[in-house]
Amino acid sequence: TNRLILGAVVLGSTLLAGCSSNAKIDQLSSDVQTLSAKVEQLSNDVNAMRSDVQAAKDDAARANQRLDNKVSHICK
Repeated sequence: TNRLILGAVVLGSTLLAGCSSNAKIDQLSSDVQTLSAKVEQLSNDVNAMRSDVQAAKDDAARANQRLDNKVSHICK
């Protein structure tokens, strides 16, 4: 009977440890999915900002060209 009880205790603790590990793995998997979604959103935000920055650069270049044209007309 002592062996049976000892076997049951060992088996029970092994099963509990396995469940604990599975819960941790599930939590880590969930955390990874959350972080992956956040990284994807940040990547999308960066790509959107790139096009906004390029549009601002283009606008600034056109404005500078207009100013250069006006200054060259005034100086002539």
